[in-house]
Amino acid sequence: MAEEFDLYEILSITRDASKEDVRKAYRKSALASHPDKVPESEREEAEIKFKSVQEAYDILYDDDKRHLYDTHGMSAFNGSGEPGMGAGPDLDDILEQMFGMGGMGGMGGMPGMGGMGGMPGGQRQKPRRTPNEEQKYEVNLEDLYKGKTVRFASTKNVLCSLCHGKGGKERATAKKCGTCDGHGFREVLQQMGGFLTQSSVPCTTCSGVGSYFSPKDKCKKCKGKKTTEEKKMLEIWIPRGAREGDKIILEGEADQKPDQEPGDIIFHIVEPEHSTFQRAGADLTTTIDVTLAEALTGFSRVVVKHLDGRGIEISHPKTPGNVLSPGQVLKVPGEGMPIKRSDSRGDLYLVVNVQFPDDKWSPSPAVLEKLREMLPKPGPHIEANPVDDVDYDPKGNMEQFGSNDPQGGSAWEDDDDDEPTTAQCATQ
Repeated sequence: MAEEFDLYEILSITRDASKEDVRKAYRKSALASHPDKVPESEREEAEIKFKSVQEAYDILYDDDKRHLYDTHGMSAFNGSGEPGMGAGPDLDDILEQMFGMGGMGGMGGMPGMGGMGGMPGGQRQKPRRTPNEEQKYEVNLEDLYKGKTVRFASTKNVLCSLCHGKGGKERATAKKCGTCDGHGFREVLQQMGGFLTQSSVPCTTCSGVGSYFSPKDKCKKCKGKKTTEEKKMLEIWIPRGAREGDKIILEGEADQKPDQEPGDIIFHIVEPEHSTFQRAGADLTTTIDVTLAEALTGFSRVVVKHLDGRGIEISHPKTPGNVLSPGQVLKVPGEGMPIKRSDSRGDLYLVVNVQFPDDKWSPSPAVLEKLREMLPKPGPHIEANPVDDVDYDPKGNMEQFGSNDPQGGSAWEDDDDDEPTTAQCATQ
């Protein structure tokens, strides 16, 4: 890409101007081109010129930057006034000065060179699609079980209906941006280790468009932006059995830009923790509380309310005399989560929690005696010499287990600060 402008011409000074000359010229040019000093209709052009004056001063007033500019021109800068090898450098010249290498103009296709051998003048094709819009969407387990239709309002950029994405009036012609020579970006060469890499940065003058309309030629509706905001009602369907990490895609509903296909809106399902059920794939599990009497004698009742509001009723035991044990699992086939794209469902696992009587239960001695007669007798006596009656705390806390260790840990753990013990072997 050819050099777009001359910094000395911008400040109206000669190449042998002193730093004081640069400072004075900057003050004069900055005052003359300041956007607040011109009519509103000329403000945009003044802002562009003011940026150029500022950039010229930042480079020419600094001795090192000025030397770099005098040697390589604006190609030695990254578009923000900082050294970094900007658009259109003479690659052979730079390689020759840095590494003593020449004739490397064919390196454009080498890895890491960022398309130096691309389209003429460094021009690149615009993306075929606008970026996708991705966001997380939280869905509770009830909606994942039953499925749900969600309607919501979305605000996005669409092509201006008045200028059809042109940005200007019907017969107006956009002005080519002089900073990027109409390409919308600047090529940046950067040295990383012993290699040069090249990348593109959007032009800050034209916001990456490559051209602009004068204020009087701008579209009255979009003000030259080519797009306007539009609110639209969108609808998504959350299928039964969807799970954490699934994607719901609304094709073509992302922002619109001229000469590009709109991208998609992609929702990533997030499944929050449920207060009753836990999920593993298509299976569900939950804990059910049964009394000691129910565990021993049986029951027939609803033990849990399902995700769709139905009551899951259990009749126990199936065989008279069977009892429920703490932690026992009752499996209910086909009452888990729906399996997508099928009529099948996972299973429901009910973990039994036997609730023993609390301190408020005060049976009479006669009742207790009857219970002793009805319930299974204890196992054989332990053969050992009994000690005196011991006292005990009926509400012991296992969190205190191990707290009486005077060493504060296992007696078998070696102390790193102790002297190593040398084993003594007896002479045979």
